Amino acid sequence: MSNGFDRDAQEFARGARTVVVLPDQGGSARDSDARLEETAGLAEAIGVEVVARIAYRIRAARPATLLGSGQVEMLAEEVRDRELELAVFDAALTPVQQRNLETALKCKVIDRTGLILEIFGERARTAEGRLQVELAHLDYQAGRLVRSWTHLERQRGGVGFLGGPGETQIEADRRMIRDRMTKLRRELEQVSRTRTLHRDRRQRAPWPVIALVGYTNAGKSTLFNRLTGADVMAENLLFATLDPTLRQIALPGIDKAILSDTVGFVSDLPTQLVAAFKATLEEVVSADLLVHVRDIAHPDSLAQRDDVEGVLKDLGVADTTPRIEAWNKTDLLDADDAAEVLGEAARREDVVAVSALTGDGVEALTARVAELLTASHRRYRITLDMGDGAGAAWLHQHGEVLTHWTEDEQAQFEVRMAPREYERFLRR
Repeated sequence: MSNGFDRDAQEFARGARTVVVLPDQGGSARDSDARLEETAGLAEAIGVEVVARIAYRIRAARPATLLGSGQVEMLAEEVRDRELELAVFDAALTPVQQRNLETALKCKVIDRTGLILEIFGERARTAEGRLQVELAHLDYQAGRLVRSWTHLERQRGGVGFLGGPGETQIEADRRMIRDRMTKLRRELEQVSRTRTLHRDRRQRAPWPVIALVGYTNAGKSTLFNRLTGADVMAENLLFATLDPTLRQIALPGIDKAILSDTVGFVSDLPTQLVAAFKATLEEVVSADLLVHVRDIAHPDSLAQRDDVEGVLKDLGVADTTPRIEAWNKTDLLDADDAAEVLGEAARREDVVAVSALTGDGVEALTARVAELLTASHRRYRITLDMGDGAGAAWLHQHGEVLTHWTEDEQAQFEVRMAPREYERFLRR
């Protein structure tokens, strides 16, 4: 992917000995150890070797370095003694903080936003996904031109670069970024229009759309594969799925529905990515039903749920969109915790406990999804000519035929279907 960011720096980070740093200002609902573990998992997803995890309690963020001067000295000593090459900060660093920390630590520094963008850059497979990642990365890099685009000196050569690129060069770089971003936005708008046409076609069909949403590594792709028989990449890996996948499934009383597997959300998801991936996530915004897949065995499961709901709100998903929670990974719970989770799920109408890996509870989930999708369906008695085989097939395809019989040499059907389907039948 040619998006202008420093490829030399990325190659340097590959396999680098890394420290994960958590500047803890307190007030978080998350456990510090769990936060460090998640960030370490994100770092390992780009192929670095995490050899240290350190949390620093800070009263107030320092404008120059985020951490206090004593903490920076301690971290620099750790970097030197353990011969570390990369420091990953579980925080958003300003360009000034990033530059000052690199000077003090004498190693490469990236923040949480940069880390997530690196992962997305590696995982995007479709042309659309690559466009979205490039747009987000350029938006992020635009404020870091002085630090991260100095490699352009080597590419262009000539005099005047001994002290770094001059103001004219930086402005030229900024203009190049702006032009490229404008071009990417035009291409993504075309993608969005194409998706809208496809979605309109499905709505005319119409088939209900069910979107799987959830925190990264919650098990969405494993559940998607279980429900569809597909072979979408499903690993114990953060952001295993990046590009959206749609498959047709059948549900009780619903001959055809569309199931969408989407990118996993994460706490502090970079605003650049939320904006760039709106085209992909339109399937979520327009879905008839959301299935929120939660890793119920994770210690921060409640905080992860709040993060997902926050992203959904940012995307403009209406509170009125029906949703159900699939409490996944029950197979990882011990007997007492499993009994408690299963008991609570049984008492709630908006929850089904499942194990996508073993299949436990999946049948109950599909039944509940079908029930929610058909909640507004009504019973209709329909009369057809005996020779109207196409009409009978249509009723079976778009509704649930409860019974049928022959009366006065005509075929009688009792069918349960959505009112809009009945209107479509009358217009055929």
